[in-house]
Amino acid sequence: MDDHRSRFLQLAIEADALRFGEFTLKSGRTSPYFFNAGQFSSGATLAGLAGCYADALEAAGLDFDLLFGPAYKGIPLATALAFEFARRGRDLPVAFNRKEAKAHGEGGQLIGASLQGRRVLVVDDVITAGTAVREALETITAAGGEVAGVVIALDRQEALDPSQGRRSAAQALADERGIPVVAVATLDDLLAFASGMATLAEWRPALEAYRDRYGSSDGG
Repeated sequence: MDDHRSRFLQLAIEADALRFGEFTLKSGRTSPYFFNAGQFSSGATLAGLAGCYADALEAAGLDFDLLFGPAYKGIPLATALAFEFARRGRDLPVAFNRKEAKAHGEGGQLIGASLQGRRVLVVDDVITAGTAVREALETITAAGGEVAGVVIALDRQEALDPSQGRRSAAQALADERGIPVVAVATLDDLLAFASGMATLAEWRPALEAYRDRYGSSDGG
């Protein structure tokens, strides 16, 4: 397993961003694990997370020149990633959106650098149904930017609707829009990571059963 994947999973567990148990998801499914990027809530944990994002992107070789953070969780993620790239010697512009357009002051929905003519990388935590990311793509295109790709922390490799095929939200986005999706780690990585840790080994059967039931065709 690549170093950034194992570092991310270890960091997520230590930050309590990755939990194991019984969780009811928004989809109604009962999952043996839950990921909440909001738990990366200190300078040190955000810096560590940003390093994992940057390593994943460098490994993927994506070409981009602006970071875009969809409201809300994408905003601190894109900002932290910009700091990390600056630390590595690359100064990237950052932009993000408001949930609702501002009617006073400078107005508008976008904050930060102009997207016009830029190759924009969307930075977010996960892609669940893909609705928020698709809205971000429309915002970027309307502002004159070109979407270069999407980077997320964890790909659950979960089928949107197994009765309608086994595509995940990330797969659907790549297939329908031709947009590459880079994940710092995936459910497959989590399974491999869990098998090597005695404290997590007990959860592997539940994780495998969940993947067998809901997994997408790009996982497993």
